[in-house]
Amino acid sequence: MDESIEKALRESGLELAPLGRRTVAYAIDDMLISILFIIMLWEPISMAGSAEEIAEIINSVWLMMAMTQILYHTLFVWQYGASLGKIAMRMQVVEIATMQTPRLSVAFNRAVFRIISGMIFYIGFVWAFFDPARQTWHDKTASTLVVNA
Repeated sequence: MDESIEKALRESGLELAPLGRRTVAYAIDDMLISILFIIMLWEPISMAGSAEEIAEIINSVWLMMAMTQILYHTLFVWQYGASLGKIAMRMQVVEIATMQTPRLSVAFNRAVFRIISGMIFYIGFVWAFFDPARQTWHDKTASTLVVNA
């Protein structure tokens, strides 16, 4: 692990959050957003006559789903230092430089690269399993860590 990260963790008294809890938090967040879109799309999907029509409906709202995720993660991480999933799992996101809740620009950067990490076969998420600081690509681009709350 990078010496500056080790020093910042030691001085702040914070510990890195375990990857298992981060995975559960991810699932909670994605379920919440998915439920919202299922409710919104229930009628058109139930009226679709084929799998192709369902795929068309879902593809037509993909950008809106991505924007919703960006907005959700940006606002929650900026305001509370955590998404609802992370709050439930007692974790928070901090900037490495300050070990405080991320600024708006940092939270936005993290949220955008979270989407990109998922689009590239989730490699950006898997990266955390091999990184000593347990950072995903979106953590690296935003210079953030996920720690126990």
